[in-house]
Amino acid sequence: MDMINLMLLALLAMGILGNNSAVSIAVAVLLLVRLLHIEKAFPFLEQYGLQIGIIVLTIGVLAPLASGKINPQTILSIFTHWQSIVAVFVGIFVAYLGGRGVTLMTANPLVVTGILLGTIIGVTFFRGVPVGPLIAAGMLAFILQFFPK
Repeated sequence: MDMINLMLLALLAMGILGNNSAVSIAVAVLLLVRLLHIEKAFPFLEQYGLQIGIIVLTIGVLAPLASGKINPQTILSIFTHWQSIVAVFVGIFVAYLGGRGVTLMTANPLVVTGILLGTIIGVTFFRGVPVGPLIAAGMLAFILQFFPK
């Protein structure tokens, strides 16, 4: 069997063991693309996959606003509680890290594999929650800026 397929199967097994459905589905789709020999999809996925994912994630985050579950009064009340104000700043910092993560992941695809593996191990063995490889990449980019290149 092809070594790449074996690695994808190992990642699939880890995703299943770690109860990480996003990783499991993503790996299963990529494995299916390989097994069905529709490799022409890979350049498209490599070029646009991250952007499409961010768009879908943003839709999910904005859906409560669009559905009316979050109204203008709720947004204004954010500035009346210190925890909400801190949450705004944390959101800004996380968005900054995410931007740095996109840059790092685009420039160094090997980092993606390491972050994915670390996320799966954290979920599987340390009862972690898969909070997002993009933010993890942003944190890594933030840390790496302090080391010589």
